[in-house]
Amino acid sequence: MLTGAQAKQADIVNDLAGLLKTSNTREISQHFASTVELIILNEEDVYSKVQAEIILKDFLNKHQPKSARVIHRLDSNPSYRFAVIELDTEDGKFRTTISLKDTGGRFLITEMRIEFDKE
Repeated sequence: MLTGAQAKQADIVNDLAGLLKTSNTREISQHFASTVELIILNEEDVYSKVQAEIILKDFLNKHQPKSARVIHRLDSNPSYRFAVIELDTEDGKFRTTISLKDTGGRFLITEMRIEFDKE
């Protein structure tokens, strides 16, 4: 059985999937670490929270999400979370992977990768 804090942390993956579906980059950015490794298609760099939000917003504006579904999650490690979210957009499907680390009792996104779905 999960404690209240563990249940809330486990929900972060579902929350992020919902935020991606609605293109809510402002809320997603609240879960970014101070710097985020962002890999979108062929662009890769480490960005500040603000820069990462702008780049993610630009991507989601160009590729309007229709749905987002968690297809894989790793939450057995108490200080690390990993998720794979299938993002179905007007332009096709993308595979989104998100790595989160526990920072002071709160999971923050340290890496986000968006690539074309290979299926």
